[in-house]
Amino acid sequence: MISLATSFYRALISQLHPRMLLLTVLPFVIAIVLWGTALWFGLQPLIDQLHAWFAEYNLFRSAGAMLDSIGLSAVRSLLVPLLAMWLLLPFMIVTALVLVGSFAMPAIARHVGQRYYPQLQPRHGGSLAGSLWVSLTAFVVFIGVWLLTLPLNLVPLFALFVQPVLWGWLASRVMSYDALADYADADERRAILLRERWPLLAIGIATGSLGAAPGLLWLGGVVSVIFFPVLATVAIWLYLLVFIFSGLWFQYYCLEALARLRSVPLSAADPGSVVDFPPNNH
Repeated sequence: MISLATSFYRALISQLHPRMLLLTVLPFVIAIVLWGTALWFGLQPLIDQLHAWFAEYNLFRSAGAMLDSIGLSAVRSLLVPLLAMWLLLPFMIVTALVLVGSFAMPAIARHVGQRYYPQLQPRHGGSLAGSLWVSLTAFVVFIGVWLLTLPLNLVPLFALFVQPVLWGWLASRVMSYDALADYADADERRAILLRERWPLLAIGIATGSLGAAPGLLWLGGVVSVIFFPVLATVAIWLYLLVFIFSGLWFQYYCLEALARLRSVPLSAADPGSVVDFPPNNH
């Protein structure tokens, strides 16, 4: 727990650094341009298509009965726009994640590595292509689970539970790779991800709890539908802030784990096997 607490404290302090705050600017501008264009041309066709499917398969009656049974009758008239917004939400999440991984994580790695771990030699075991592949495969799993649980997100307590878990898994998969891409080689990265998988998942769930907050903007009923463009803009910026903090926390924790790993004499490790770690302080 000492490593988790120490890395959390350092991430929180670093989040307030002007350089870290500025890291949100370029991803935010790119995300706004991308999503502004997508919403302008695609939001209404998406709503129309969903409305056609609901009418064709008589889903309005069954969905309305379900909403009535859980006391959400007021949502019936907004069901299709709200569903469209929930379908777009994971794509906004992955957009912020990819932009932070591409533009912010290299700067975060340099900031953390040069300031706190100057003794670590970068071995560049990761790449941008590898980061994109990890992000894509993780997102495919994420979106599948998201779609399966989408109807249950109308229940606020369920949404508060499932979103942090989904975020935690997604963040631990993607951020761990990006945090180690510059400094660890492939064998070191695999060893750390195996040994530290539970602490890394814990970091992901903790930051996932923060990441669930922007999604709650989608629960505002008629207000969220009317002000969707504004809420989408706010949500994207909040996602970027959360991902920057998440990236910092993963960076500090992963580099600390890497420093412990490299404290093992090279002669004591079999090059063909996973390196054993010295005891840590979880």
